[in-house]
Amino acid sequence: MAQSTRTCSHLCGIQTAWTDESGADAAVAAIAAALDRGRIAHLLLFFSPVYGPEALNDALARHFPGTRVAGCTSSGEISPTAGLARGLVAVAFPHEGFRIATTVLDRIRDLDAERAASSVRRLRQDLDGLGGPPGHRFAISLIDGLANAEEAVIAAVTQGLDGVPLVGGSAGDEMTFSDTALIHDGAVHRRAAILLLAETDFPVEIFKNDNFEPTGIKFVVTETADGQRTVRELNAEPAAAEYAAALGLSPDRLTPSSFAANPLVVRAGGDYFCRSIRHLNPDGSLSFHCAIDEGVVLTLARQKDLVAATRDELARLDASLGGLDLIIGFECVLRRLDGELHRVRHRIADLYRRYNVVGFETYGEQFRSMHLNQTFTGIAIGRPALS
Repeated sequence: MAQSTRTCSHLCGIQTAWTDESGADAAVAAIAAALDRGRIAHLLLFFSPVYGPEALNDALARHFPGTRVAGCTSSGEISPTAGLARGLVAVAFPHEGFRIATTVLDRIRDLDAERAASSVRRLRQDLDGLGGPPGHRFAISLIDGLANAEEAVIAAVTQGLDGVPLVGGSAGDEMTFSDTALIHDGAVHRRAAILLLAETDFPVEIFKNDNFEPTGIKFVVTETADGQRTVRELNAEPAAAEYAAALGLSPDRLTPSSFAANPLVVRAGGDYFCRSIRHLNPDGSLSFHCAIDEGVVLTLARQKDLVAATRDELARLDASLGGLDLIIGFECVLRRLDGELHRVRHRIADLYRRYNVVGFETYGEQFRSMHLNQTFTGIAIGRPALS
């Protein structure tokens, strides 16, 4: 095992491994050497785009022949020993204790909602056909973060899931916004989504966590660019100028850290959900990570303590499940920027180490029927009950 590669065996039978080896073949070879491949039924992977999706896919075929695989590019990988600057994280599901079925939804920019929902229903039937005792079910979505289609995908998928709880993340590419990709069973996909449907004998809980609260400052979206997630006007004023004025800044001083520290939220169903700004455009408009419609009321939010909010949620999950075995997590890349801005990223890493968090930094998160930003969502897996 290379010095830069680590592994962990969890009580539920899942193995996790992570490496920062350079080069796709070296990274996959290191992961293969670290894991007990005979125990693996399905691999879930999160990887830096610097490896090249095609090169990584080829390496997986060489080192994990015949193994089911689902994965995506990321804007940062999360491991129990802290985040990787550029690396590969593997979650290896065992043959025992988990039953998994997966599917791909292609061309999601022009998604046929009914066909997608039907595909998910067939996936549930596939899972039923795997046998085993009735267990706890959950679904994981991996969606191309540059397709701008998460809302359509989640609407169709949740219809087909018929109540099975869903979490997931949008594939990233280290904030270059140039090339995101998915890997599924030997093929590379772009502008697509992967759905993983799982049943397990172990206690599980899906969750979402954020660290903001609404202020009294409101913005009405008065002009958008249709289908582009771009807002041209807020309160009938140029969007960037109006937003910057609320922060006491000039528009030319807006940065990704400004957006991370001053999120916009929308109220839905009695709760607030973040609608994060992706970037400032030369024409003074603002592009978002989520769809934004004209007439929507956005509220400027203030931040709460990121470490305390994360710690409290992980402690709650630990108590709820009678002890956490591991968490497969999907964290917005803007939370990392926020942690770096406030110099608390190392404290978040300590929490992830304590609670065995693995996952990736996303361009958006999914939770039940919602597409979110600037949140931490995931599936928490509890320790086996003592016999």
